[in-house]
Amino acid sequence: MQTASEHDLYLFGQGTNYQSYRLLGALADAAGVTFRVWAPNADQVAVVGDFNGWDGRVDRMRCLGDSGIWEAFVPGLAAGTLYKFEIRNRSSGALLVKSDPYARAFELRPATASIVAAPSAHAWHDDAWLERRAGRDWLRAPMSIYELHAGSWMRHPDGSFYGYRELADKLVPYAVDMGYTHVEFMPLMEHPLDESWGYQCTGYFAPTRRHGSADDLKYLIDRCHADGIGVILDWVPGHFPQDAWALAHFDGTALFEHEDPRLKMHPDWGTYVFNFGRNEVKSFLLSSAHWWLAEFHADGLRVDAVASMLYLDYSRKAGEWLPNRYGGRENIEAIEFLREMNAMVHRDFAGALTIAEESTAWPMVSRPVHLGGLGFSMKWNMGWMNDTLAYMSQDPVHRRYHHERLTFGQLYAYSENFVLPFSHDEVVHGKSSLIGKMPGDEWQRFANLRLLLTYQATAPGKKLSFMGNEIGQTHEWRSDEEVAWHLLQWPPHAGVQTLVRDLNRLYVDVPALHDQDFDAAGFAWIDCHDADQSVVGWLRYARDGSFVAVMLNFTPVPRVGYRIGLPQAGRYRELLNSDSRYYGGGDMGNGDRLVAAAEPWMGYPASLTLTLPPLAGVVLVPITD
Repeated sequence: MQTASEHDLYLFGQGTNYQSYRLLGALADAAGVTFRVWAPNADQVAVVGDFNGWDGRVDRMRCLGDSGIWEAFVPGLAAGTLYKFEIRNRSSGALLVKSDPYARAFELRPATASIVAAPSAHAWHDDAWLERRAGRDWLRAPMSIYELHAGSWMRHPDGSFYGYRELADKLVPYAVDMGYTHVEFMPLMEHPLDESWGYQCTGYFAPTRRHGSADDLKYLIDRCHADGIGVILDWVPGHFPQDAWALAHFDGTALFEHEDPRLKMHPDWGTYVFNFGRNEVKSFLLSSAHWWLAEFHADGLRVDAVASMLYLDYSRKAGEWLPNRYGGRENIEAIEFLREMNAMVHRDFAGALTIAEESTAWPMVSRPVHLGGLGFSMKWNMGWMNDTLAYMSQDPVHRRYHHERLTFGQLYAYSENFVLPFSHDEVVHGKSSLIGKMPGDEWQRFANLRLLLTYQATAPGKKLSFMGNEIGQTHEWRSDEEVAWHLLQWPPHAGVQTLVRDLNRLYVDVPALHDQDFDAAGFAWIDCHDADQSVVGWLRYARDGSFVAVMLNFTPVPRVGYRIGLPQAGRYRELLNSDSRYYGGGDMGNGDRLVAAAEPWMGYPASLTLTLPPLAGVVLVPITD
């Protein structure tokens, strides 16, 4: 039997036991299994399972002092044993049968029993990766993230899921070939409903069995690291589902959630909101974050729906929410929880990142806790995404009236460490696919998509794009079927994929395109005022002074003899042209025939004239040899 120390119990009650997964759950050793569960409002708890006929009279648990934690040791049990906790509430006498909040494995849905997990047999081979990660200057490094849903990236011909090991064989080579630096998995934590995509989680310490075992997931992450791909996991600490067998009303009371209905329910998703002011809940959630980074060597956590955690009135009408102790709308306990989580991650996991999906103007989301920020490494730039997609959906003839959507973002671009996302949320629920948002005939829609992706790749900020975007998938994302890979037999789709591959490699290989993503010194407008022709252009600088020029034409009208200002005279060549025939374009461009004369223009000492292809972007670099 594994003994619970008084110190661990104390830290759990203080909300600072960051490894409470070593204290609670089903802890197996050679002699049997020690079960522990937090149920402070119970007067009787038993562990039940296939080993005792699911009879709560057999293996009763004892309470450890006033900790609210119950314990039992059952000798002779082995890994693979099914179990739950039978809990009787001390006030109502209600008898509840619950899965283990700290379970490391579950039955495959729709079954809900927890499983005693075997000790991990995976031998990690990523020491060199973790050492490099620890010394990596992620603020200056390129980061191009491929967001995917493991259940629908690729499927077997019969529609069944790929396992984690099969994904390793297929996904890792694909990500490498496409030039991505990271993959981001939508939640892989156990969840009962496929249609929730993992965002209604019931197993905060268990990878979903849909794709295999915990060791299988470790193998996938290890393979990613071996081939130079970082792994970010979506994590959902803001809310959880109402399923009666899981966290909801766990011991017959509102334990993990709030009691007050004005705090308890998330109105958008029909889920319960965690009570961040309860210390034991903090230990639970902080330990979950620690678990995925420590046990699975994840390189970062993308925290879902942060805005819903920060505001007590999020999606609530007047009278439906409860102000904080100062009368304000800020969720003080959630703010402190997020700060503590971020501080823990950055202290205990060198080089690991935390990324906030935060859609409001909350200040200093990605600034350190000691400076008053929330402490995230980065934040999704939802404003840039919304402005960009709204602009691109306009017919080009009307874009001149919406020019500020291209330029406004620079007013706040360096107030946070921004990721520029085209995520799953933008290609589902009637929003259409990326290419489906583009106006015009087929040629124009593909040209617009290539222009959009070029715009994203060359703008300041790290990059994220959802699976299917890179091949111009025509229908919305469908979580019950794989990406429409068959489209790659058609040249326009294959051309988009080739462009994305080249954009990723350009972004990684050219320091000017990533070295100062978060620094205003890395960006300067060439021209932001040409609304009449819907053209914008800018310079991107590395710290060593090297630069590239980016020019984007958002109309189907070629701009021939278009003069731009540049920092220096001399020869220039195109590094990339989204109108290239290799991408399915019309192949209108400039090659290496560009010469900038010492003729001042637009506030720069030199200038040149070039051809801007229709609905296309070009990237220019000075020739130094």
